[in-house]
Amino acid sequence: MSLDPQAKAFLDHMAASGAPPIHSLTPAQARAALGNLAELGGPPAHVAQVEDRNIPGPGGNIPIRIYTPETNHQGKALLGVMVYFHGGGWVMCNIDTHDRICRKISNESGCIVISVEYRLAPENKFPAALDDAYAATSWVCENATSFGGDPTRVAVGGDSAGGNLATVTALLARDRGTPSIAYQVLVYPVTNYYKAGTASYKDFAEGYFLSLNDMIWNFNHYLTSEADAENPLVSPLKAEDLSNLPPALIITGEYDPLRDEGEAYGKRLLEEGVPAEIVRFNGLFHPFLNLGGVIEEANRAISVIANRLKQAIG
Repeated sequence: MSLDPQAKAFLDHMAASGAPPIHSLTPAQARAALGNLAELGGPPAHVAQVEDRNIPGPGGNIPIRIYTPETNHQGKALLGVMVYFHGGGWVMCNIDTHDRICRKISNESGCIVISVEYRLAPENKFPAALDDAYAATSWVCENATSFGGDPTRVAVGGDSAGGNLATVTALLARDRGTPSIAYQVLVYPVTNYYKAGTASYKDFAEGYFLSLNDMIWNFNHYLTSEADAENPLVSPLKAEDLSNLPPALIITGEYDPLRDEGEAYGKRLLEEGVPAEIVRFNGLFHPFLNLGGVIEEANRAISVIANRLKQAIG
């Protein structure tokens, strides 16, 4: 299919702006360049409550933001909870850049959403972000009732590098026997090292916001050595066993270099007996979930996520 007209207009605008590619910037410059990403998500949805907290983590306090929905769709005393990890190549973005996404998911699903500000690379290389993600998920399961959540109905989710963290947090939880995770939402997740060389990496290496060189830049900042890329906690497609994991929703974009590895992960889950749904959004590029203010299909993707959460943990 061809690019969604709104997606094409956005890419044309980006090209005309002359903005330097992410891989040509320092991490500080890249963070500043993506600092206005939240504004592209459209007006922030009103939720019943937003609370910022700090929780204990392996490297010090982990900031989290708790979103309580405006409507309790199921009328239950305790709500389902999704722990959300933002994207940004493990290097960029934060709670604020993904604020609008979390608000919309919370309101539409009727679930509490907890956004996690994990440590970023290169200041904190692998496995720091994963250690924070796992610690935050464990904390949520242990303390869910303190903010109106049900500890038996906890999901993990995230986009891009955050999708990677959600994926491997679920793997760690399975292997360690705790915490108990009921569902996974994986939005164009990183599931393999870029040298896998999928067709989508080759077809969309340049010109679609996220480039191959950007991913090389991300990995170089996140990993200490190329040997880390063989670790299933970096590249979960390399895991020998994907059975007995929580049911999953995998969302991909047609024009995303990460499309094929996300869909391959979903297919492996299905082959190994894990209920999984793969939803490809045709005509869209990475990271469309953040662009609901300029690309209407992004809002439909959020509605799909909210609907599945409502069914799984609502």
